[in-house]
Amino acid sequence: MNAPLVILAAGGTGGHVFPAEALAGSLARRGFRLALVTDDRGTKYGGNLGAIDTHRLPIRKMTGGILRRLVGMASLLPGYFAARALLKKLQPAAVVGFGGYPSLPTMAAARRRFRTAIHEQNAVLGRVNRLVAAGVDAIATSFAETRGAGTNATLVGNPVRGDVTALRARAFELPARGARLRVLVTGGSQGAAVFGRVVPAALALLSPEKRARISLVQQTREEDADTVRQRYRTLGFVAEVAPFFADLPMRVADAHLVIARAGASTVAELACIGRPSLLVPLPAATDDHQTANAKALAAAGGAWVVPEAEFTPADLAARLASLIEDPRPLAALAAGAHSFGRPDAGERLADLVQKLAEAKA
Repeated sequence: MNAPLVILAAGGTGGHVFPAEALAGSLARRGFRLALVTDDRGTKYGGNLGAIDTHRLPIRKMTGGILRRLVGMASLLPGYFAARALLKKLQPAAVVGFGGYPSLPTMAAARRRFRTAIHEQNAVLGRVNRLVAAGVDAIATSFAETRGAGTNATLVGNPVRGDVTALRARAFELPARGARLRVLVTGGSQGAAVFGRVVPAALALLSPEKRARISLVQQTREEDADTVRQRYRTLGFVAEVAPFFADLPMRVADAHLVIARAGASTVAELACIGRPSLLVPLPAATDDHQTANAKALAAAGGAWVVPEAEFTPADLAARLASLIEDPRPLAALAAGAHSFGRPDAGERLADLVQKLAEAKA
């Protein structure tokens, strides 16, 4: 007898893909067969997702100008019929969606016909998940309070990569007396521009003696990297600036303070590793979900939240100067973040999906 098949519907950003990859690994270890239904970008996935059967739907991107968005919306209908035919052929035991428009046709075709679940990474139910939520069997959330999820949602957490969970046991240590404060700045492709402007300007407001007490690693947009490096060179300040860090989880673990946006994966990784953060939510985030994410971590004592309008060079300089003199508040933030982490999120999500799949069988 064949093992039960679970279909994962995912695509788009890493925030949707990372939980799907974690679930794929957990279910594979439990003996399930797996398949991924995605858009054309699915060919780029590696890891657990790259190792399973992949089915691509004829869906176009919905980013860019009005014409491209209209073309993308029009592609959802043929995508729905393609997904419906595929599901009829494969007859999965369960179908799991992770939000984002590439998952919409599959989840719309699957609900009320197959056992279904959706996983929401943010503290606000995303638009696609809201569209299909009424017809699915289970809603798994990453936050205890997820706006729009209803009362029947199950809290599992947001699964993170194995290289992140491996760092959870690494204890946070305050800088030794006279040692430099290690600061990591990361904003992702959409949100790094403001950090490229504010952080160098904040360091310019510090005295040379204070600047010498800071060790800075900054992720910035590729088109901004040279400009940001030049700003630091003008100050006579040595910073490590790059558009991408392959070892970002390790750099989070090394940091005394992380300055970042508040995307779902960022918050989950900060909490799992247990590191203090100053979060500046992306104002343009859909339904202001980054503010909700950041406030949830802050409520656990794990972060400071600063709206972008209040994230000024003067405010950041004052905060850094204070931490250089007395870094002890960072220890409380680290403990709060660590308590908020859910390193077992992948297994908890797998438990929920396994229950669904076995109910069908």
